[in-house]
Amino acid sequence: MPRTREHTYDVTVTWTGNTGAGTAGYRDYARDVDTSAPGKATRLPGSADPFFLGDAERWNPEDLLVAALAQCHMLSYLAACSLKKVVVTAYEDTARGTMAEAAGVGGGFTEVVLRPVVTVADASMVEAATALHEDAHRKCFIANSVNFPVRHEPEIRVAGD
Repeated sequence: MPRTREHTYDVTVTWTGNTGAGTAGYRDYARDVDTSAPGKATRLPGSADPFFLGDAERWNPEDLLVAALAQCHMLSYLAACSLKKVVVTAYEDTARGTMAEAAGVGGGFTEVVLRPVVTVADASMVEAATALHEDAHRKCFIANSVNFPVRHEPEIRVAGD
């Protein structure tokens, strides 16, 4: 049997929202957290979604999940392009995740849509650049780990056009 590789990711999430009374009441504390990881240069300030009394200026877990999917797709895509000699000169993704709540049972994401705008060096690369999004999707570890659809709607541009 082939050996399976495992990877671990150590992240520390520290609640910083104790306003003095701890969690004595649902509205008595801030949803602020700091996220850090060994060897990482900066902390990542977090909170709950503002709908759940969080701080809108801080990252929430839902933002981070969408960001992880977008970043994983981008990294997988850029690697695929480099291997196929498709020269990407710019990449920006305005990803959107949709979460639905169900009364009394919580909720979950129903989908994430990635909308990468990719600029390639030459018009001859457009077809391959478009097709490689499927390859990137299949290889994205994060997309392979979620139980909802992750769709991509790429736009390919040619540098100088």
